[in-house]
Amino acid sequence: MSAPMTVRFAPSPTGPPHLGNLRTALVDWLVARAQGGRFIVRVEDTDQERLDPTAEAAMLDALRWLGLDWDEGPDIGGPRGPYRQSERLDTYRLIAGQLIEQGHAYRCDCSPERLEIVQQRLRAQGRSQVYDNHCRDLNIGPTDTPHVVRLKMPAEGGVAFHDVVHGEIAFEYGKLAGDIVLMKSDGFPTYHLAVVADDHAMEVTHVIRGDEWIPSTPIHIRLFEALGWEIPTFVHLPLVTDKQGKKIKKREPSFQASVYREAGYLPDAVANALALLGWNPGTTDEVFTLEELVSRFTLDRISKSPAIFDEDRLRWFARQHMARLSLDQLAERAIPLINAAYPQAAERGRDWLTQLIGAVREELVALNDVVGAVRFAFDDGDLTEEARAALHSESSPTVLAALRDRLVATTLLDAEMASSLFKTLRADFKQSHGWNAQAVMFPLRAALTGMTTGPHLSDVATLLGKDESLRRVEKALSLL
Repeated sequence: MSAPMTVRFAPSPTGPPHLGNLRTALVDWLVARAQGGRFIVRVEDTDQERLDPTAEAAMLDALRWLGLDWDEGPDIGGPRGPYRQSERLDTYRLIAGQLIEQGHAYRCDCSPERLEIVQQRLRAQGRSQVYDNHCRDLNIGPTDTPHVVRLKMPAEGGVAFHDVVHGEIAFEYGKLAGDIVLMKSDGFPTYHLAVVADDHAMEVTHVIRGDEWIPSTPIHIRLFEALGWEIPTFVHLPLVTDKQGKKIKKREPSFQASVYREAGYLPDAVANALALLGWNPGTTDEVFTLEELVSRFTLDRISKSPAIFDEDRLRWFARQHMARLSLDQLAERAIPLINAAYPQAAERGRDWLTQLIGAVREELVALNDVVGAVRFAFDDGDLTEEARAALHSESSPTVLAALRDRLVATTLLDAEMASSLFKTLRADFKQSHGWNAQAVMFPLRAALTGMTTGPHLSDVATLLGKDESLRRVEKALSLL
């Protein structure tokens, strides 16, 4: 019986999580769940100089927010992980020693000063190699002198491998970086040794990562072969760029995961947008929940071409998923935000607040948008610049006076009555004055909400009620 598909998400905790991290994690998770395999989280924390003590917790929290749960794996060290490389230093040292004994690696005690001179010389010669293999045949034994351990890379020939996304890829050994470092002088492994040792220990079957790691793959294959370990399947995801085709910087604000989480974007919307970065669902449908993505996701539909991240497109997905929520589901999420922003809101009761949310839901991209969208219901103080202009327009005094008079004459301002009232006003002024909808409705909206955009005026008036609507109209008239 073959081993189950096992994938790993292996972030380096050197900064806040970004959408590139989450996109890789999502692909890993979708593949594992679609195949009934394992999704394992491994924290690659061996870069002590760049280590951010808050980054690991932030990354794990982002995975939970997106709905990506992880599994146990061999030698993972905890009931639900994650697996940390800093807890396996002895294992890496043993493997490095094994490679030295077998003649696949060697100790190098070249000083930093010598290495700098060598690198300058090689670069001046136009050579990609950054080390001249000076210590390769010196057979330096165990020593207390500061040293590193280097991998012996073949000087001739090449290596070829099949990538699920990119197909056949080949490298010539002579064009690689030479004998790269496996163990640093501080006793910590480099990425190359640790990633291979961990993928073997965790029985990873598919290595899914960004295609910037393609040049490292020959080194990893060399290590797998030297250690006599099975080589996993490689899946290199296409680069994510901006709309101009430039690689997005990890710390670009619009690429930070926290920006969308703190704004109240629905996790399913973010996952949906990330899944379609370089993946084609094979259908005209584009809007999927996480569960729907699992049922559809396959590696063979990943494109090798760069994927374009478009913030506007993410906002579009956010609107689609917001629209998928029932009004009760939306209210459950939005009412706490309204209560926190407007202390008087709780007095209105859940039914009224739910009706208010229903009136503005078409304006919402993210949950936090509800706070601004319902401001008119609790605060009529500030006017937007456009609203001020509308109130001082030629039609404003006449239109507002007409609305005031009709409100005074109205006994019950329910939804039906409010709808009829505004339709009649619009039609009457078009016939009597030739005023278009903007000339009539903008002053009315400005008076009732302080804005010139927003929910239907009939919904606004119904929610505010006759007395409050009348008070606001009279206040607007007094300002003219």
